[in-house]
Formats: sequence, structure tokens, C-alpha cells
Amino acid sequence: MESGSYPMIGRSLRTGLTLLVATLAALLLPMPAAAQDATVVEAGTLFDGRAVIEDARMVIRDGRVVAVGPRDKVAIPDGAAIVDRRGRFVMPGLIAGHSRVGTVSGIEHGGRHYSRETVARDLAQFQRYGVVAVNALGMNRPLFHQLRRDFNGPDHGGADLYGAGPGIGVIGGAPPEARMNTMPDQVARPANPEEARAAVRTMADAGVDVIKIWLDALGTGAPRMPPDIYAAVIAEAHARGLPVAAHIRDLADAKAVLAAGADIIGHGVRDQPVDDAFIALLRERGAWYMATINIDEANYLYAEHPEWLDDPFFRQALNPALEARLRDAAWRRETLAGADGARKAVAMNIANLRTLHAAGARIGLGTDSGGTALRIPGFAEHRELELSVATGLSPGEALTAATWGNAQMLRLQDRGTLAPGAVADFLVLDADPTRDIRATRTLREVWRSGRKVAP
Repeated sequence: MESGSYPMIGRSLRTGLTLLVATLAALLLPMPAAAQDATVVEAGTLFDGRAVIEDARMVIRDGRVVAVGPRDKVAIPDGAAIVDRRGRFVMPGLIAGHSRVGTVSGIEHGGRHYSRETVARDLAQFQRYGVVAVNALGMNRPLFHQLRRDFNGPDHGGADLYGAGPGIGVIGGAPPEARMNTMPDQVARPANPEEARAAVRTMADAGVDVIKIWLDALGTGAPRMPPDIYAAVIAEAHARGLPVAAHIRDLADAKAVLAAGADIIGHGVRDQPVDDAFIALLRERGAWYMATINIDEANYLYAEHPEWLDDPFFRQALNPALEARLRDAAWRRETLAGADGARKAVAMNIANLRTLHAAGARIGLGTDSGGTALRIPGFAEHRELELSVATGLSPGEALTAATWGNAQMLRLQDRGTLAPGAVADFLVLDADPTRDIRATRTLREVWRSGRKVAP
């Protein structure tokens, strides 16, 4: 098995492997002695981020998992509180591998909207949709660094905030200032390698989790990032122990930045089919690939599906201005008339993800949700799961990409899993998404650090 692939193996074998881990954990980890220290969750089925356990039991202490396994193999500590969810499905909270926060107001987007209130609003919406951690991958204003510290843990009312700070873009190029309505402090645009290294040092000192770079010309002929600048960024980031995520569109840019040492391809290749050389670079680097199919599909998807406005799962994600736009028949006609380019990008993105999955690439799940009003926080993540399965991932592989895989990509060693030692962030669903990925829409409860926070 390739290190980055996640094939769903037989349930009996998976249960046996998980039982071994749970038994060892029960022997090695002390059980809580006091009633208030322990919570026991009884689940019909539990997915721990990589494997399925039937008739499962999970023991939580001080906000972390201390044991998990089949119910008849994990003891209940004396006096523990029992949470009976037999007949339901329990899984780790989702992690958004590529999103934005705080830059949308109504149907407008831009840096002037970035504030504590708008970031908190977006994180709360992510959490309502079962997303417990968000990687805000660039275009954050300086306030981000304080918010990253404040919005972390189960008590602030939303998903935990991680991210790249402003990120590093191109003078006169990506991200486009006019189209994205960026403010000067949202993106660093170094003129030479020395400035690039200085920008990385500033971001690292402020406490970012990843360095974001924009390479491509956005299909417009705008300037690309010069190789000496992105090489300097990557070298300095690695010297500071930080991974580098690259915004790309074209295969040539993706190859070049991987050859220079990038760790994450932050969007799918959309100009042409990926080739063996690209696959070899991904595998040699052990790099992660996020297709973010949503980034193009969102441009026309909701115009295609006005009936979704009657679906409560979708409708609760909409602000009034966006709902009004989606109900506008003239807007829908105009949007669909101009959708050819986005449709072609989606088709190429899907084909390339299918190829890379078959080749055993390390797949993360991102959406660029929150970047514009149509990239809808929370809902986009559920849609991307469905697209991933339609592309060829099994439901279990897609769920792994959105939980344990994204945690590994972001170097969050105690997130994205329900293994012993992990933060007890989990979801309770009415149906099993390892059988039908759309069952993620049966989300009933969100728990953070072993406490129910939603509904």
C-alpha cells in the first residue's frame, strides 16, 4: 500500500486491528477514577478516521479520547457519564484543508470585511456543518494572528482557526487585487528573494501554521511568481519548520513548485491531464494534493439547482442577500450562459483527481470555501466529499481525506482521529457515510473536546 492512499479494507479485519489498538490503550492508559472525569460514548458504528468499528464504545477524559473499540472490549470506568448513541454513527469532526474566513458580507467579498465578527461568524457556520478546524489559506489581515490564538478550543462557539496569515503573492499578479478586492496588508508581494525570505520570517514569528504562495497567471497572462522567489520562500519556510502550500492552476506550475520543494498543491491541475512526471514528483516529495473542485463548480452549481433552496441542509448556510441572488431567475440564466470555462475546469480537475487517486497520491480535502459568497462555508465541504466519491474515492477514503488526512497534511497530530490521545472532537450522524457519503447530511450533533456544542 502506498503511504498516502487509504483503501477501505474489510470491516472484520479493520475491527480486529482497532481492537488490538484499543486493548493496548486500555492496558497502558490509566482510566479516570472520578465520575466527572469520564464520559463514555456508546455508538452503533464508529469511524476513527481510518477504520470502522461496529458496536463501538469510546471513553473520554479531560477532553481527549483514552480508549476506543468494540463495546464488549472496552471497560466503562466507575461512575462515568454514559452518552447512548447506539443506532447512530460517530466520526471525527471534519477539517477544512483550504478555506477562507472573514472576507464575505452578503454577496460581496473583499479585505475590508475582515473583522473579529465576520471571522467568528464563519467559524460558527463551519462548526454547525461539522467542521471543527479550518485552515484559512491566505489573504488574512494582521488581526488573524490574534484570532488564531483566541479562536482555538471548544468554548469560542466555532471551528478552530489555523492558517497561513496573509500568504505571498505576485506583484501585478495573483491573487488579483481588483478581482478579489484585496487590501494591501492581505498579501505580501516581495520583489526579490531577500524580501521573500523576510516575509516568511515575519509570518513564522507571528505564528502561522503554513506558508501560502500564489504561483500562477490565473489563465490571464498576468505575471507568474519568479522561480528564485518561490525557491527562497520554500527554503526559508522549511528552515522554520513550516510546510508550503502552492496555489496553482496549470501543470507546468505544479511541476515547477514541487521540484522546488513545495509540500501541498493547493488546487487541482485544470489546464491539461497530469502526467507520469508529475505523479513521480508528488510521490518523491510525499506532497499532498487538494483538488478543490468547488472553486470552479461553485460558479454555476447553484444556478443549476434552484430546487436546493427548499432543502433545509443547504438553505441554512445562506445569508439573505445570497439567497435572494440564487432565487433570481435572470441571474441563473446569465450564470449558466457563461459557465463553459468553469465546467471545463471542473471536468479536467475531476479527471486528474481520478488519475492521482489511482496512482496512490496523498489526497487532502479542500474547497476554498469562504473565498467568495458562492463558496459557501460548511456546505462546500459536504459537496466536496460527494464530488470526491463521484471521482473514484470510496466513501471511507473521502472521509479519511477530510479528517485524518487533512490533520496529517497540516501537522496536527492529535486531530482528525478518534484514536487514544486525540482531542475528542466528533460528530453524531443518523446514517453511515462510509456506505453512502450523502449521509454526512444527517448530521445531528457536534461535540468538541468531549462536550456537545451543537445543536
